[in-house]
Amino acid sequence: MTNPALVLMLGAVGVPLLRGWPRRVLLAALPIAALVVLWLLPEGTAGSFGFLGLELTPLRVDALSRVFATGFLVAALLTSVYAMHLRDSLQQAVILVYAGTAVGGALAGDLITLFVFWELAGLSSAFLIWAGRTERSHRAAMRYLVAQVTSGLLMLAGIVWRVHAGEGIEFGYLGLDGPGGVLILLAIGIKCAFPLLHAWLTDTYPEATIVGTVALSAFTTKFAVYTLARGFPGTEALVWIGAAMTVFPIFYAVIENDLRRVLAYSMINQLGFMVAGVGIGGALGVNGASAHAVADMVFKGLLMMAMGAVLLRTGTAKGSELGGLYKSMPQTTVLCMVGAASISAFPLFSGFATKSIILEAVAADHRTVVWLLLLFASAGVFHHAGIKIPFFAFFAHDRGYRVAEAPLNMRVAMALGALVCVGIGVAPDLLYGILPYAMDYEPYTTAHVVNQLQLLLLASLAFTVLIRTGLYPPEIRSVNLDVDVLYRRALPAGWHALSRRTSRLGDRFGPPLRRRTARLWAVGTAPLRPEGRLATSWSTHLMVWWVALLLGAVLLVTLLR
Repeated sequence: MTNPALVLMLGAVGVPLLRGWPRRVLLAALPIAALVVLWLLPEGTAGSFGFLGLELTPLRVDALSRVFATGFLVAALLTSVYAMHLRDSLQQAVILVYAGTAVGGALAGDLITLFVFWELAGLSSAFLIWAGRTERSHRAAMRYLVAQVTSGLLMLAGIVWRVHAGEGIEFGYLGLDGPGGVLILLAIGIKCAFPLLHAWLTDTYPEATIVGTVALSAFTTKFAVYTLARGFPGTEALVWIGAAMTVFPIFYAVIENDLRRVLAYSMINQLGFMVAGVGIGGALGVNGASAHAVADMVFKGLLMMAMGAVLLRTGTAKGSELGGLYKSMPQTTVLCMVGAASISAFPLFSGFATKSIILEAVAADHRTVVWLLLLFASAGVFHHAGIKIPFFAFFAHDRGYRVAEAPLNMRVAMALGALVCVGIGVAPDLLYGILPYAMDYEPYTTAHVVNQLQLLLLASLAFTVLIRTGLYPPEIRSVNLDVDVLYRRALPAGWHALSRRTSRLGDRFGPPLRRRTARLWAVGTAPLRPEGRLATSWSTHLMVWWVALLLGAVLLVTLLR
């Protein structure tokens, strides 16, 4: 049995060895070949072997693993096509390895294999940030690596705890009550960008290369969602964590100037829907999270591709410096709007067919407050990702850019992504048919379509009114403070302040303390000096008395025993 992950990871070795069209063909062929291999493996396939007394299962194919692995391979194909214009063959190879780690993790049947792919995903993805070859990208990559390694250490600690408790290493339902469950959930929470653990994402993704940001948007966080869906379905805490994740990024995204960072906040917003779906559990909840994860890999990738094309041609992704690009990049504009319509859940686009499953699951579980929060978040994402991104990049104020369209391979990748977005939206049963659980759900009911259109209409009206009245936060060059200020500013500042205070205390108390220590040392060592008492010659009768005293002491101790 061939593991589809190995097709990508071993095939990536050949990428730097080729040039021109052969390399481009290999970049496209490897994800397609891995996808064929995946679907040739029958459901229920499991390959195991013993290692150091443990039963490892590096390949397990079931409905949940297959749908996520399929999404990863589709995203790998789109990213590989998008990267064909690069001369940096090492970056192209790393993208395939990175995609392979996500596929391998989705197909892992034991926690040890999961941990190996978990760590390889963090290491390989860090290279895509380092590849920016700037001081900012270097520092961002180091912070990113710290987050990934911390996540890996927590997961390893949780796995060791489970093994020590006799639970084994099978990767199935873990739960918070099981040994090591809390540690593993924290490890997943870092990579899934839970609230207060999310800042690494918005800090580092915009500093990656143009192609690297597209790859990052597809794999790390969705790998974490898969792990949640496998290990923690129906966990109550995830419902509220997911609801919080959908809401708080909206406010940051509205005031953010860097459009790639806007999409990073939008990614957390969409992850929140998936986390809430996993928390609800059951057929609707897990199906909704799985379907939306696959759709997000494509439409978020499409939006990142569009912003990458803008960055490539103009040298900036700042909303305050862009505008009027629809005149010189009309194809990119249209394709970006397809991604915007998809993430906003317009009817006939992918987000409408997937996000609605999660909302239906929440409603069926009678969670009114959570449902209202998700509804608010749905309007918010249309506001900042559906309208703000295309408006400020391609319309708004004409900044005078007259540039060439995106390279052909970029437009082909975006067109393929747009085709998938429309395909899922028009024929959702194509995706529903491969979800983990069978379900009887129809997204295109009159009530659902009308309600969604009303929501989108009100959100667009609010945006228009805010823009026309000048109340909308202007796009200005600024730095928005997030949780990362704690480890990027507060902790270093606190350390320097502590160092200065310690230095001042040393200057104040150090000299007198050294003088007193020197005097004590002089008094204590005086008998040992050449002129000291112990260094002088003692008389014979005094030595006899000391010997007698010592012998008496020994006899006394012996008798007392």
